[in-house]
Amino acid sequence: MPHRLFVAIRPPQPVRDRLIDTMEGIEGARWTDEENLHLTLRFVGEVERPAANDLTAALATIEWARFALRIEGVGHFTRKGQTAALWARIPASDSLEGLRQKIEAACEAAGLGRETRRFTPHVTLARLNRASGPIGGWLSTFGDLRAGPWEVTEFILYESHLGRSGAFYEPVTAFALRI
Repeated sequence: MPHRLFVAIRPPQPVRDRLIDTMEGIEGARWTDEENLHLTLRFVGEVERPAANDLTAALATIEWARFALRIEGVGHFTRKGQTAALWARIPASDSLEGLRQKIEAACEAAGLGRETRRFTPHVTLARLNRASGPIGGWLSTFGDLRAGPWEVTEFILYESHLGRSGAFYEPVTAFALRI
């Protein structure tokens, strides 16, 4: 049975609380559950157990120093001209990009190939569809959103379980960053 995996950073509780405070004011938005708030560093997709084990072993070899992240503003993704998601922006940094590149190398070492999509550091806050209300008011209300900074002490391999009420993200293994 395949495992649907991704690698992410989980913001600490005070940052998650601040993000939850933004989750209102758009009819039909599917807001992200607090326990699912994360910054995806690499979506892996569905893999069989041997590849998942190889990935875990490769990720365990990563050595990277702790670093700080923060939330600074909001944005949205569109798909086929339609707003598909709202998110909190995480400014790019050399430390974040360096860790992401190490994770990419681990995915390659595990035989999973490279990610081809452009990386936009963010925490997804809501998913939208054609029935969702307008986002302009929300964007202007929360455009100056700030949270953090916080120290990133680990990254996590998650398994995504899809169910009737949406996705549930289960932490599989946490990998500590060095001090």
